[in-house]
Amino acid sequence: MPRVKQRTDALRERGLASALEVLAEQGVAGLTTRTVASRANASVPAIYEVFGDKSGLVREVFFEGFRLLAAELSALPPTEDPLRALRQLAEGFRRFVRTHPVLAEVMFARPFADFDPTAAEVKAGVLVRKIFIRKVRAAVDAGLLSGDPTDVALVFFTLIQGLAAAENARRLGGSKQSVDRRWRLGLDALLSGLA
Repeated sequence: MPRVKQRTDALRERGLASALEVLAEQGVAGLTTRTVASRANASVPAIYEVFGDKSGLVREVFFEGFRLLAAELSALPPTEDPLRALRQLAEGFRRFVRTHPVLAEVMFARPFADFDPTAAEVKAGVLVRKIFIRKVRAAVDAGLLSGDPTDVALVFFTLIQGLAAAENARRLGGSKQSVDRRWRLGLDALLSGLA
C-alpha cells in the first residue's frame, strides 16, 4: 500500500499556526520542530516534509509576521492629516510589537542562528516598507516634512522599531505614563526635526 502523502496545505497551515502559538507561549527557545509537530498533531518527518527543516519553519514564521504586520498597518483608520497618519502608523506598529513580542523578535532581531534571511526573504517586508513610504510621502508632499521620502521613512521606521524593542525590553521606564511620554518625545523630536 503506498504511503499517504503528508505534505498538504492543511498541514502547512496547522504547522505555521502551531509555530506561532509555541513562540507566543514558550519564546524562541521553545520553538523546536518536535514541539510544533506535537502541537500540529503531526509527525516530525511530516513537518520536515512541509517546511524542509527548522530554518524553513522559521522562514515561514518570518513571512507570516510581515503579512500580519502589513495587514494591521493597512487597517489603520484613514485621516486627512499626514502627521496624524504617521503617529497612527507608529502606534499601530507599537501595538503589533506589544501583541506579538516574540514574533517581532524573529522579524527584526534574528534570534535563530540557523536562520539568516536572504535578500529574497528580506523582501517579505516590502509591503510594510511601502506603507511607511506612502505615508511619509504624503507628509513631504504636504510640506509638513522635508527630505527624500524613502530616507525619511527608513529613519522613521528605525526610530519606532527601536522604541518598540526598548519598550518590550522594559528599557523605556516602569510606568505606562513614562513609556508613553518617551514615545511622544521621540516622535515629536523626529517629526519636528524633519519639518
